[in-house]
Amino acid sequence: MVEFALNDEQTTLQEVVREFLTERAGEQAVRARMAEPAGFDRQLWKQMGAEIGLQGIAIPEEYGGAGFTFVELGIALEELGRALTVSPFLASGVMAAQLLLALDDEAACARWLPGIASGDLVATVALAEDEGSWQPDAVTLAARSVEDGWRLDGHKSYVVDGAGADLVLVVARARGELGVFAVEATAPGLERTPLPTMDQTRKLARLTFSDTPAERLAGSDPTSAVVRMLDLTSIALAADALGGTGRVLDMAVEYAKVREQFGRPIGSFQAIKHMCASMLVELESSRSAVYYALWAAATGQADVPVVAPMVKAHCVDAYLQAAGDNIQIHGGIGFTWEHPAHLYLKRAKSSQALLGGSDFHRQLLADRLGI
Repeated sequence: MVEFALNDEQTTLQEVVREFLTERAGEQAVRARMAEPAGFDRQLWKQMGAEIGLQGIAIPEEYGGAGFTFVELGIALEELGRALTVSPFLASGVMAAQLLLALDDEAACARWLPGIASGDLVATVALAEDEGSWQPDAVTLAARSVEDGWRLDGHKSYVVDGAGADLVLVVARARGELGVFAVEATAPGLERTPLPTMDQTRKLARLTFSDTPAERLAGSDPTSAVVRMLDLTSIALAADALGGTGRVLDMAVEYAKVREQFGRPIGSFQAIKHMCASMLVELESSRSAVYYALWAAATGQADVPVVAPMVKAHCVDAYLQAAGDNIQIHGGIGFTWEHPAHLYLKRAKSSQALLGGSDFHRQLLADRLGI
């Protein structure tokens, strides 16, 4: 029997993360970071690592992490999504860290994971290219061998926190085979251009490589490692969406209690009751799906490749619906820039597009089931 309720230790983690984010990463801080090109506060980022060990929560102890599981990582992601925290946590703490672990290159893990865990190093993964596909078979960026190592030529796009990262793990083709290459932010020939985004809380960039020196990472099967990273990132996005869904429901219910029309709170009207009830149903179904997916990832269940696209599509779509309903319940004020409702709607929409839309993930699910 699988137990989905949080234990005392996990509940404490949830409370600590929520308190930390409430005090230091509230709405004012979110809006301030949105306006900055880098998109995050490096001092706050380091505090997250030093004070509560958030970035290293699922990194093994031998690499400087806390040695917890993907369940605890998901709890942190849920709280980050609830607070709409503007940080490179998804790029560095999930994508880069999990790709390094999946590659099983001990030297690379020992070199970079401690910095990721402490917050001293911000890393990201460059996979998608201009056509927007996140699948390994769509990679065309070329890596060529030279006397002193490797050189990269080409473009990567939609790189999460690509403009502010210190280390970029680039997925490229070398002699027709897929490989993962480490590129320092200061490498010659690397040009990083921030992309305009609807969701200003999640920064994306286009990277151009021109005879850029890179270090090829070891790993018996880079393709499998990239696919594993994508599946875990899909689950992470679902956890982030769960937190956002919970927050917009709370916002809607709180407003429905105090906003009056015709001499009574709008929450007393049947239409508003139905909308809030539907949001709650979507929240609880998402919670069940996310907690199972986190448990499956943490325990190495064989159905992770099936669960990942399913939970990503369902939970992000539920988030987008709830965020839209929240704006409707708030009425005119919900459409204003000053109110935070639109920020959650935009985050939901960007999460839906990241790694491929919901239709793509449902097709991926069908393909993996053999339908």
